[in-house]
Amino acid sequence: MATAQNAATVPGSPIQQAFENFSAMSGRQKMALLAALAASIALVVGVLLWSKSADYTVLFSNLEERDGGAIVTALQQQNVPYKFTPGGGAIMVPSDRVHDIRLQLAAQGLPRGGMVGFELMENQKLGVSQFHEQVNYQRGLEGELARTIQSIGSVANARVHLAIPKRSAFLRDQQKPTASVFVNLRAGRNLDGAQVAGIVHLVSSSVPNMSNDSVSVIDETGKLLTDSNDPTRAAGLDPTQLRYVEDLEAAYVRRIETILEPMVGRGNFRAQVTADVDFNRIEQTDEIYKPNPSPQQAIRSQQSSEVLTRDPGAQGVPGALTNQPPVPATAPITNPATAGAAGADGNFLTRNSNATTNYEVDRTIQHTKRALGAIRRLSVAVVINHRTTVDKNGKESTVALEDEEIARINNLVREAMGFNAERGDSLNVANSAFAEGAADTLPELPVWKDPELIDIGKQALRYLIVIAVLAYVAFGVIKPLMKSLAPPPAEDEAEEADSAAAAGGQKTYDEDGAEVTLSESARQNISYETKLAQARETAKNNPKLVANMIKEWMGVNEEARK
Repeated sequence: MATAQNAATVPGSPIQQAFENFSAMSGRQKMALLAALAASIALVVGVLLWSKSADYTVLFSNLEERDGGAIVTALQQQNVPYKFTPGGGAIMVPSDRVHDIRLQLAAQGLPRGGMVGFELMENQKLGVSQFHEQVNYQRGLEGELARTIQSIGSVANARVHLAIPKRSAFLRDQQKPTASVFVNLRAGRNLDGAQVAGIVHLVSSSVPNMSNDSVSVIDETGKLLTDSNDPTRAAGLDPTQLRYVEDLEAAYVRRIETILEPMVGRGNFRAQVTADVDFNRIEQTDEIYKPNPSPQQAIRSQQSSEVLTRDPGAQGVPGALTNQPPVPATAPITNPATAGAAGADGNFLTRNSNATTNYEVDRTIQHTKRALGAIRRLSVAVVINHRTTVDKNGKESTVALEDEEIARINNLVREAMGFNAERGDSLNVANSAFAEGAADTLPELPVWKDPELIDIGKQALRYLIVIAVLAYVAFGVIKPLMKSLAPPPAEDEAEEADSAAAAGGQKTYDEDGAEVTLSESARQNISYETKLAQARETAKNNPKLVANMIKEWMGVNEEARK
């Protein structure tokens, strides 16, 4: 009979015992248990999905409604997950696919920027009037120009309006085309004069017979960027000139830093350069003549002439002499007579001499055009820090530089700056101790602002949250549920039975009340319900024994209290 009783008291499998315990619960307990289990599973699944969810990056922002609808349609066709920002101003996609998606949408011509280009001419219908074709061409040209202007880094959006007049057969009635360009600049950006001139030249070159003066450019604030009558430029306040002076001074400072840094070390000197630049446009023409005569004067040409004239006087003297033979003739050249002198025969000779000498005109023509932005004067100031020395005890101290070192530094800076005494350059080198914190040290970025550490912290926080949720579900929900459903371990039951038997002398009896001695293995297989039933049976069959046990327990407690 004892063997049959032991066989009856052998418990079932843990799973069967768990089902029995679950069946023994009330309906409210069952609902609470299932709800806790479902909530735990949902929490674990949600955390895992959150930890594995992809980061979203902005694909496009500030889109026109037409472009936004076309992009969303393309994303849906490609099965690409997307979402909108809270304000709906941007479309976001997974960060690991943003570049591929942009290239794919660009191949489809998206986004179009709310404007049309020459693709408007691709779908021309048959029978379209010439006026309609001209309007479409003008719209396409405006769109293409706006797209080109938007490719400039500082321009966020652009609109181009062309006013192209109708051609006329009469020259006096022809009108020149004009254009207006509206640019919306990015935050913190602006267009310099060269960029504005580039936009003007781009538009004017795209339309026949359009001049640069016929193009107007304005920004989002309504400021006219192409005003040729700028009062600041008329006063000589050109921002380009100011930037040129700053760049020139910075170039001289870099020269000085390059020559001084190996000598005194970085952060141990300061250099400042002031440049006086001449931006006046001067063209000069000089015509110089040397005094006449000059010892170095050259003869260009020389002419001389001499004329002799004889005056025959009266002819045929009346009287007997007229019948005499003539006197032999004499050559007047061999015996020249003075002008007006009478010859042997009584005739007068007249001599006329003329000489002309042409000299080269010594003239110098000089045309001088001075270079724009010439340096008129340079002023340089350099401050050198005291030298740091360490004594035998390791104590640091600062000492001033010697005069020879300062003179050597002065000569080096003169050569580096190109010192010119004729134009009035000045140089001043001083030696002084620097105040604390004056060295060129880059400010350290706080740890909480380091982008790399912030990313690492986000990733670590994500994994910590996952681990914490899993630990809470495992030890706070699953373990208590399993403990309430699963039967207690056999070892614990045997230990409890042994301790109870040893403490109160508990024994096992059969149905007739006879004492039964169980083996160790049979005692370990007794469940809690069986022990409880045996205790009740013992109390029913032998109440005296139970009373003695209670008295002994109370006596033990009293002794413990004493």
